[in-house]
Amino acid sequence: MAEIVKVGALGILGVLLAVQFKAQKPEYGIYISFALSILIFCYVLRQVEAVMAQLTLVKQYLGGGEKYLSVLLKVVGITYICEFCAGICKDGGFGAVADQIEILGKLSVMFAGLPILFAVIEQIKMFTM
Repeated sequence: MAEIVKVGALGILGVLLAVQFKAQKPEYGIYISFALSILIFCYVLRQVEAVMAQLTLVKQYLGGGEKYLSVLLKVVGITYICEFCAGICKDGGFGAVADQIEILGKLSVMFAGLPILFAVIEQIKMFTM
């Protein structure tokens, strides 16, 4: 909980600093926003390492279903990276680029989930025969 408060405070302080610079030099506001985003992203990556350690325990319980867990992790990674990149593009004033990144993320998630869809269809076929 304390970690979340620290990151939240860092975000608020960074935004306040960016707003101060944005009035005089707008590009400084974008640079501060980008640097702040990178700092928070690095913190998130440390947290992902801790989650990955816990997921190894979950893999032991799944037996043969490990491929579903890897698809889930891939989808979460795709969505987080696309959201991060789109947010930076929006902050820079490039909303159209951000929208395209979001569309790419949605399509990537759909393609990453296709193996699970095929497995479900295969299971349904087995039960109906």
